[in-house]
Amino acid sequence: MSDTPFNSTGRSRAASAEPARPHKSVLPLSLTALGIVYGDIGTSPLYALRECFMGSGGVAITNANVLGVLSLIFWALIIVISVKYLIFVMRADNRGEGGILALIALLRRGRSRETKGASVLLLMGVFGAALLYGDGMITPAISVMSAVEGLKVAEPRLHEFVIPLTIVILVLLFAGQKHGTQRIGSVFGPIMLLWFVVLAVLGVHGILHNPHVLTAINPVYAVRFFLDNPPTSYLVLGGVFLVVTGGEALYADMGHFGRRPIRLAWFGLVLPALLLNYFGQGALILDHPVLVHHPFYNLVPHWAVYPMIGLATVTTVIASQAVISGTFSLTRQAVQMGQSPPIEIIQTSSQEMGQIYVPFVNWALLVATVSLVVGFGSSSNLAGAYGVAVSTTMVITTILAYFVMRRRWRWSPALALLVVAGFLTVDLAFLGANLFKIIEGGWFPLVIGGLVLLLMSTWAGGRRLVEGRGSSRTMPIDAFLASFEQGHPQRVPGTAVFLTPRGNHVSSGLLHHLKLNQMLHERVILLTVINENIPSVPASGRLEVQPLRHGFYRLYVYYGFMQSPNVSVAMKLCQDQNLIPGLEAETTVFYSDRSTYVVTGEGEEMPTWRKRLYAVMARNAQRATEFYHLPTGRSVELGIRMEI
Repeated sequence: MSDTPFNSTGRSRAASAEPARPHKSVLPLSLTALGIVYGDIGTSPLYALRECFMGSGGVAITNANVLGVLSLIFWALIIVISVKYLIFVMRADNRGEGGILALIALLRRGRSRETKGASVLLLMGVFGAALLYGDGMITPAISVMSAVEGLKVAEPRLHEFVIPLTIVILVLLFAGQKHGTQRIGSVFGPIMLLWFVVLAVLGVHGILHNPHVLTAINPVYAVRFFLDNPPTSYLVLGGVFLVVTGGEALYADMGHFGRRPIRLAWFGLVLPALLLNYFGQGALILDHPVLVHHPFYNLVPHWAVYPMIGLATVTTVIASQAVISGTFSLTRQAVQMGQSPPIEIIQTSSQEMGQIYVPFVNWALLVATVSLVVGFGSSSNLAGAYGVAVSTTMVITTILAYFVMRRRWRWSPALALLVVAGFLTVDLAFLGANLFKIIEGGWFPLVIGGLVLLLMSTWAGGRRLVEGRGSSRTMPIDAFLASFEQGHPQRVPGTAVFLTPRGNHVSSGLLHHLKLNQMLHERVILLTVINENIPSVPASGRLEVQPLRHGFYRLYVYYGFMQSPNVSVAMKLCQDQNLIPGLEAETTVFYSDRSTYVVTGEGEEMPTWRKRLYAVMARNAQRATEFYHLPTGRSVELGIRMEI
């Protein structure tokens, strides 16, 4: 096989892998992006400024301190979101897709082998991705609860209903995931548009009462704040960081809309609305320090508090929906990149590739989110757990971006280091401040991230171990075909497809089948599914066929890490393009291996306890017949026992 495989059209498959983005107006895409990309960062005004003064590192409410905090918020949004993510990091896309796993795939693209340095980068990226699961648990809890807590402002006697109502909303939110978001997705953008307009109006109303707060744009106030409040000012950064927690989300969702719509929405609406609202809250606190407990809702006229609670609740549900959907996408990427065992993934839309539902992840998130609401009891307490995961992931993203600048963009070491050093200075400052929250609850996302990293690394390491052991127990394809020269087994009419691992060996199941039955179909296809380090592979580059001897064919089916493999559809495509003469997909029989692993404790590749963990994960993983969507009436599982 050549170094550059060719598909059925004769064109280089790698060259045809660039996904075509349909041409749409930037404005409609920007409106849709409001509902998907900016839900998380858009709901931060509900609690962020309050935590700067009411959190564990809170400072006294004085004119200098309020202006200092507002200055920090202003420059955090400018440096972290506007400059780092919108201008620099979003340039690091993998065929249009963003996110930390896409960044890893970009660095791995074109590399035939993994070096030690590349393995370290992969481990960092996987840990950053693992931390986002903790974020996916905390975001719905803190967002929805902070919205419902407006009841305390409207009527203090309703405080006892906050937790029950929050749980009801969360249960309904997660229960509705199985229906997909296609039907309600079209209204997300207009609702978020209304939300940001309301944020801006409320902010202007507050600023008009004390226009002096606008002077906080001057960074001198931020510097003075640090000089006047050591070391408390450093702890306040943990609260300031809450205003930028949606940075990773907008990068991960880049593939849905592209750079231009996301940038237009940010600079045209989101950034001005957020700044106006934060400055309006700051003006309110200066005039009425006793209202610092809920500055957002106290900025609302009394007659509008209940409508605002309703709008805020809907907005936080939208923000939570975006995080949940992002967690589903992250899981599929992990499966396709070999970092997670196959699990059930349901496509909820026939038009939108990104709309999926992962039942196991969904219900695990629900249990964890409800437990957080009950365990922490308030959004203020949850804020202690919020930020550690995202700030760590941001540091990892910045480090990975350096290698992208050097390897993919060909920047000089000095220029790349200069840019990254500036970003890392800010990222590490936020991370250090958030580490003080570990005792208050910051340990939770770290524990979740550590557990997910353990599972992912165990699965990836176990797969390498099994592939190595499996190749020693099978036969090279050339040797297998050469054995047919000595004598042919009985051949029966029809086509058989054997799922075959990557490499040049036949599957254990094929040898097992031939040994037991002493026969083969007249047409045998050795099918290998290959997951590329690109988001999607179009249908024109899906298949590659290599004719062999004695009625054998090698069929490669390519998918991107944002796609779910469907072998039945691929075989129908193969028949339609007449790539294999005589193939009738509707009557083809599929064979897959079902391995049972027995841990022997021998060898030094993996500790025995991790081998046992891998065996448990493999036993509970989704079967190949389900994961690859093989036809149930024409699929056979061949049991294989393997010692590891």
